[in-house]
Parts: sequence; C-alpha cells; structure tokens
Amino acid sequence: MPSLDDIFDEYELLDGEDRYRQLIDLGRLLEPMPEALKTEATKVRGCSASVWVYPTVTPDGRLHFLAVSNAAITKGVVALVLAAVQDKPAAEVADMDVAAALARFELARHLSANRTQGVPNMIALVRQTAQRLAA
Repeated sequence: MPSLDDIFDEYELLDGEDRYRQLIDLGRLLEPMPEALKTEATKVRGCSASVWVYPTVTPDGRLHFLAVSNAAITKGVVALVLAAVQDKPAAEVADMDVAAALARFELARHLSANRTQGVPNMIALVRQTAQRLAA
C-alpha cells in the first residue's frame, strides 16, 4: 500500500471518474481478509456497504488491520483510512487525527453520502483499538 502522501499526490492530479478508478485500484491493494473474520463483531456499523475491519498487532507493537468491503469504491475509501494508520505504533494512531489526514481528499465533495457515511465509524473503531492497545 502506498503512503497517504503518495496516494494524494496522484489523487490531486485526477478528476471525477479517474478518482473513482484510483479508489477502486487502491481497494484492490488491500490484503485479503479471510471469510472467517467477516463477523458481526468485525463489521463497521453505519456503512451503506458492508465493511469489516480486523485489528492485529505485530510483534513489535504496531497496529496492522485487515479490512474489506463488498463495494469497490467503499473498499478504496477503506484503503485510504488504512494508508493513514497501517503499521504505526498504537500510541501514534491513538493520538492521530485520521479525519484531518483524510480531509485533503475532500471525499464528501467527490463521493455520495452513502459511500462516506461509515468513514467516521471506521475511524472511531481504529482509534478505539489503538487507544485500548496503547494503554
């Protein structure tokens, strides 16, 4: 997965349909999530599409998330969130303003409300996980 800065460098050069394609391509870069992890416990509430997020911790204490959606563009938005937090120490993610990191993408302006309504819930889940593990 490219860094959030690298993704944005390309994103800002694109318009409309090309931005959708970039998000779809980003979604394809997500690690596969085993079907067994797609449970009610890992499902993100409030998303119009189904989104599942499963947190893990690497041996050196970094957060690593497996995530997937059943909708291609939503899966790309999930990938954006993960690009901001993936493989960072839990304490860093707990203190991070993920919404601010994503603000420059202006997702609410470029995507329908249905595609972005679950983003705050996904960010909250990621931060709550980080706060719990950083404590």
